[in-house]
Amino acid sequence: MKAAEDFGPWLARQLRNAGKSQTDLAEELGLTRAAVSAWIVGRSVPRDETIRRIAEVLKTDLETIHTRSADAQSGLPVSWYHRPAHADGGREYGNAAAFAFEADVSVLAREATQNSLDARLDTAEPVRVRYTLHELTGEALARFREAIDWERLLPHYEALTTDNGKQNKVSRTIAAGLRDMYQHDRLVLLRVDDYNATGLTGGDYEDGLFAAVVRRQLDSHKKDPGAGGSFGLGKATLWAASRLGLVLINSTLSEPHEGRTEGRLIGRLDLPWHEVDGREFAGPAWFGRPDPDARSTDVARSWWADEATVEKLHLTRESTAPGTSFLIVGAHDVASLTPVTGTVDEEGTEDDDSVHRMHARLVDALGRNFWAAMTGGGDHKPHLEASVRTYRNGEALIAEERVDPAVTQPSRTRALRAFLEGDTVERLTAPGQVARATVPLNVPLHGGQVRGGLPHEAVLLVTHAEDADGTPNRLVSLRGNGMTVKDNAVTNVPIGTNPFQAILLTGRAAGRDAPGAEAAEEFLRASEPPEHNKWGQTEELRLTYSPSAHRRIATMTTAANNAVRDLVAVPRAKRRSGGEAKIAGRLKVGGSAKKTRPSGAAVLPELDNVDALIDGTGAWSVTVDLRVSSGVDTDRPVTPIAKFDVRSGPRPTAPWKDLVAVSGCEIIDGSLQLIPGSRKAVFRGVTDVSRHPVRAQLSGLVVELRSGKGEQA
Repeated sequence: MKAAEDFGPWLARQLRNAGKSQTDLAEELGLTRAAVSAWIVGRSVPRDETIRRIAEVLKTDLETIHTRSADAQSGLPVSWYHRPAHADGGREYGNAAAFAFEADVSVLAREATQNSLDARLDTAEPVRVRYTLHELTGEALARFREAIDWERLLPHYEALTTDNGKQNKVSRTIAAGLRDMYQHDRLVLLRVDDYNATGLTGGDYEDGLFAAVVRRQLDSHKKDPGAGGSFGLGKATLWAASRLGLVLINSTLSEPHEGRTEGRLIGRLDLPWHEVDGREFAGPAWFGRPDPDARSTDVARSWWADEATVEKLHLTRESTAPGTSFLIVGAHDVASLTPVTGTVDEEGTEDDDSVHRMHARLVDALGRNFWAAMTGGGDHKPHLEASVRTYRNGEALIAEERVDPAVTQPSRTRALRAFLEGDTVERLTAPGQVARATVPLNVPLHGGQVRGGLPHEAVLLVTHAEDADGTPNRLVSLRGNGMTVKDNAVTNVPIGTNPFQAILLTGRAAGRDAPGAEAAEEFLRASEPPEHNKWGQTEELRLTYSPSAHRRIATMTTAANNAVRDLVAVPRAKRRSGGEAKIAGRLKVGGSAKKTRPSGAAVLPELDNVDALIDGTGAWSVTVDLRVSSGVDTDRPVTPIAKFDVRSGPRPTAPWKDLVAVSGCEIIDGSLQLIPGSRKAVFRGVTDVSRHPVRAQLSGLVVELRSGKGEQA
C-alpha cells in the first residue's frame, strides 16, 4: 500500500467525483464524521476491514484503493466542456494572444523551449526537451480521433467552416486543417516533452502553473528576474501551431496535487465564438472529467489518467521525471518555405507541412536560439539538452537527432566554452583563439531616477568564424537563461579583417559573481518585447525605470560594437606588408620587382596599400591604393588581375565579379582609366566566387597590374 499521507487527498477526490460528502460516507460506513475527517486530513488511516467497506461504497476494488494509481469513479467519463457564450452578448473571434506570433515551428521551438528553461527544477542538471513529430494515417488516425471523442468536436468545427459561419482567420485555418485531414487521410501531431521541470503544479483554478497555462491568458506566473518569458504570451504558440486549435497535456508534477504526481491530463481547445444547434458558445473548450465542485455539472477539470488512456492519446512519457508533455494536434508550419531534401511528394509538389521539413526547421531553430544554453565548460553544466525525432504511425521515420551546439554554431560554442574554462586571450593572434573584453552597462535605478545607477560589466567574446555559423561578422547578445536575444551585424569593420563571430554575455551570463548581474538581468528583461528578440524601449521599461532608460542599452551596444572592431582590427603595419594571406592577401605590381623593365615598357602605378578580406559569400573583397608617379602614362589603361597564390604550378585567375572606382580613376571595360593629374588612385574589387578554382579560405591572393585593356572575366 502506498504511503498513508496520500490516502486522505485520494479519498477526498473520490468523494467529490461521487458527489458524496464526508457525512454521507460516515453514515454508509456506520462511523462518525470525525473519523472520516481524520482520514481526509491525514491524522489516521482506516483499518483493513473498513477499507473493504469503502471499496464497496465507491464501487471499486481493493487494488485501486491500495495503489491509488487511478480514480475509483469509472462511471465519470472524460468528455468535452464548451464554455457558453457571454451572458451580455460579447463575442471573441479567436485568442488574441495567438496572433502575437507566427504559426511557425521555429517560433514554437523558441517559445516552448524558453518556457521549459524557465521551469528547470534541479538547476545543477539540464532540463531535457524533446520534440516528437508523429504523422498519423489510416487506422492509426481513426483510433486517435476516437480517443479524443472526435464526434463531439466535429459539430463545433463544422459550425465555423460552413458558408453561413463567421469566416475569419481562425475559421479559415481550421477549414484548411479539416480539409487536409479528410482529403489526405493524414494528421500531424507535434509533442513537446520536458524533463527536470516543475510540471503544471497547483489547482485547476487557483493561482499556480496549471491555471496559468491551461485556464488563463497573459499569466506567466514567473517570478525569477532572469526568466526568459514575462508576458504570458509564449504558451499561445502551442495553440497557434495547431490547425485545429487543439492541445492535449500530460504533466508529471514536482509536488503532489490531490495526493498524486503522475498522469495529470487535460485538453484545451481554442475556437472563436460559434453557434451549434441554436446554442451559442464562447469558443474555449476543455477535455476532462466533470467537475463535481463546479456550478455546472458540464465543467471539465484535469484528471489522473491510467496508462492505457495516456497511450491512446499519444501522451506517454518516458520516465517519472517531473515535467510536461504538450501534444499539438494538427501541427502545421506556415513559414516552411526553404526546400528540404525529401519533402517532395509523389506528384512532385512540395508539402509545406512535410514532417521532414518541420523536423529540419526544429533542429535549426533549437541550434540557432539555444546553442548557449546547450554549451558547458569547466564546472558549468549545460542548462539544456534538446532533440527532435519523427514517426509515422508508430514507426521511426527520422531517428532521434540530438541538437549539438558545436555542430550548429561551432564558433560561438567554442567562444563560450573558452570563457567558461578560462581560456581566453586579450587579442586574436592565431586561428581558434577567443579574445575577451568587458563592456560597461550602467543599470538605472527604479522609480524614474535618470541619474546614477549600478555598474555592470558585460563580457564580450570574439573568435574567427566558421562556415557552419552562417553569416559572419555578427554580434549575438544574451542573458543568463542562454537564449539568443539579439543578433546584429557589426558595421564599419575595417577592410582586411578576418570573418568573425562575437558574443555579448550580460547579466547572469557574464557570471554569477559579475558586479550588478542580477540588476542587469531585471533591467534587460524589462526591455524585451513579447518576442524577446531585442533590447529597447518598452512600456515596462518606462514605468519601472524612466522614459530615457533605453538609452543606456544603446550606449552599451555602441561600446560593444566599438570593442569588437578594436579586437578584430588588423594592425596597419601588418596590412601594408601583406601579413597572413587570409587577412590581407599579397599584392604584386607588374610581376616580380626583381625583373628589369624592358626598354620602352610602360611605367605602371606603384602599390601604396591593400586591404583584403573574405566576405560572407566566400569571395575576396579588396581595396587597393595606387601611387601614380610623374612617369605613368595616364592615357594608357591599366588592368588589375586577381590570382590565387598556390604553392606550386601556375597561379589560377580569380575573375572579378565587380570592379568599382573609388577615386582618381574610372572603370572602363574591366580596366582602370587613370584621371590625368591624379597622384593617387583607389579602386575596389570583388572576385566571382562561383568561378573560384579553390575556396578562398584555402589560399592567398595576388593582385597584378597589367598595361593595356583587359577583359573583366
